[in-house]
Amino acid sequence: MRGRRAGAFHGTADVIILGAGPAGLVLGNLLRSAGVDCVVLERSARAEVRTRARAGFFAENAVRVLDRHGLAEGLHANGRRHSVCEFRTPSGRFRLDYGRLGRGESHTVYPQQELVADLLTRYEAGGGRIHFTTEALCVLEADGPRPSVTVRGPDGSPGHWRGRYVAGCDGRHGASRRSLPPGAFRRHHRDHRVSWLGLLVAAPPSLDAVGYAVHVRGFAGHMARTADVTRYYLQCPRGTPAEAWSEERIWAELEVRMRSAAYGPLRRGPVLQRTVVDLESDVLTPLRHGTLFLVGDAASLLSPSAAKGANLAVCEAEALGRALVDDLLHDRPVGLDAYSARCLARIRRAQWFSQWMIHLLHDVPPPHGPPLLLDGDAPPRASCLDTLRTSRAEQDWFAENYTRV
Repeated sequence: MRGRRAGAFHGTADVIILGAGPAGLVLGNLLRSAGVDCVVLERSARAEVRTRARAGFFAENAVRVLDRHGLAEGLHANGRRHSVCEFRTPSGRFRLDYGRLGRGESHTVYPQQELVADLLTRYEAGGGRIHFTTEALCVLEADGPRPSVTVRGPDGSPGHWRGRYVAGCDGRHGASRRSLPPGAFRRHHRDHRVSWLGLLVAAPPSLDAVGYAVHVRGFAGHMARTADVTRYYLQCPRGTPAEAWSEERIWAELEVRMRSAAYGPLRRGPVLQRTVVDLESDVLTPLRHGTLFLVGDAASLLSPSAAKGANLAVCEAEALGRALVDDLLHDRPVGLDAYSARCLARIRRAQWFSQWMIHLLHDVPPPHGPPLLLDGDAPPRASCLDTLRTSRAEQDWFAENYTRV
């Protein structure tokens, strides 16, 4: 029974994928190309999936994953290489060409919505099944051999899908996390007590580098997206509404914190999008409950300070995809058994560096929440910045961890 509809959405698939972000669509493409029967259930409409703006910095290891499976054509054609960070601090500015440090790796800047559009086009062109505006409500019987997912269809009617495995790629607040029974997992959460006003502006980049500005009034960040669109971040008080600051105030604050008087004015343009981001770390262990697997933001939510989220999602999707193919087509479950431990090792590294970046860029308030998977006291921010500016060993360490996933 393939996607039968009789007043509701019902169907079966060997793998039910919840969520059509990078994790879900990379996984769907891998399974489809291997001949594994799968379906993607996405709560948003098609147009929103193809246009919702997210991060866009892809490390070389994530690009290699996309290359291995023929999913990087658009990224290579339209993405741009980035390998330089510029730090602006009270004691001056310095630049790190991290592409020439550490392991000599860089990033490709490619808006995440463009990658998602590429992945969706490829998935559907190959006959992949996907249902939009179909919200997963609950994963049932995940501790047995035939899990199921209850859904609400586009017209509000109920539906039911049954499979052999469920891949939860539906984020921190999705049905996959909500369906985990008490006692089946441990949540590691930390509120870093820092908030950013995230801005997408219709203006060319003002720097030929990723800009990190450390200022007594708070952090400011500059990240190129395309030749005509730039991402900015402004640290703001917790609880600030996204619309609280006028565009005039936003640009005035960016000019001050980026020290434009000393280093040149910013290229201005209208604000296209604004959101408030509360920096948090949120990881579940283990990443598997029976036949339900967590991937991407459903597995771990890290602060955007080190641009690891989308990269982790791509790498985890490949790991789960290979393991599912081995199990379903070759009766080899060893990859599924190892999935959680392997991905958590990668998440721990990313989480530690993300925390280090938070301390480097902010005057961080005391931590709120229980210890994380990997925790510890951070050295003073000024000392970290000075060491990063002067020590080649520290620069190599930074470059390796900045690009590593």
